[in-house]
Amino acid sequence: MHYLLMYDLVDDYLERRGEFRTAHLKLAWESVARGELQLAGALAEPADLAVLLFKGSSTQPAEDFARADPYVRAGLVKRWRVRPWTTVVGDDAAKPMR
Repeated sequence: MHYLLMYDLVDDYLERRGEFRTAHLKLAWESVARGELQLAGALAEPADLAVLLFKGSSTQPAEDFARADPYVRAGLVKRWRVRPWTTVVGDDAAKPMR
């Protein structure tokens, strides 16, 4: 199953993220190495939302990631939430349908 972790970002996110970025990326790549995090990044123009795609059997890895994320802890994220995403099209779809 796929899960989307969505971050609502503060208005000055781009200006403030610098001091936390290395730790955030370290956490992200560790999650990738465990096979949890598949893709991640902030939406652009404006950078007001970030989306992180997780793969697994529950929301737990995404929730644990958010709770440990330096961006969340430093207040760069106003709100976060995890939503199940029923993927049906594509090579990596969890429930492929034709």
